[in-house]
Amino acid sequence: MSFLELFFIAIGLSMDCFAVSLSFGAQKRLKRQDVIKFSFFFALFQALMPLIGWLAGTAANLYLSRIDHWIAFGLLSIIGLRMIYESFRGEDEKRSVDIRKWKVLLTLSLATSLDALVTGISFGFVKVNIALAVITIGLVTFLNSLVGAWVGERSIHISPRWAEIIGGLVLIGIGIKIVLEHLTVI
Repeated sequence: MSFLELFFIAIGLSMDCFAVSLSFGAQKRLKRQDVIKFSFFFALFQALMPLIGWLAGTAANLYLSRIDHWIAFGLLSIIGLRMIYESFRGEDEKRSVDIRKWKVLLTLSLATSLDALVTGISFGFVKVNIALAVITIGLVTFLNSLVGAWVGERSIHISPRWAEIIGGLVLIGIGIKIVLEHLTVI
């Protein structure tokens, strides 16, 4: 998997963090240290989950190598479709909590990184530099979270829905690309 593909996966995975950050930034009551703290936690969880998933996927790959491309496609598509579905949840549900509380921060960090865990499982079925993937996903998520909070603070008129929809479509597109590459090799 190329760096460009990893970069687009990182963007896709970080879109839910971007959307959450946008929502919290729009509240206009967070301090800079609050934004850095939740951006760091989002990035940490987004980076570690693919590593955990990759370890599981690599172990399973020995048994599933004939259908690995379909598994990667299916997992990425499920994540992408879930992100698109979740984008239609009410904005009030995303803003009704205080991200400065540790329990909320850890829960949101875990919830936004579950798709990264599943993506990591799919990494176990394709050739990927996992260290590069983890670093790329972490950095992109951190930056996207900072930007989301910054944009949200400046404009309440931007809907986080579109960030999640685009992220979901990117993941589905990458899943389709994996299948097409495998089918053209056969």
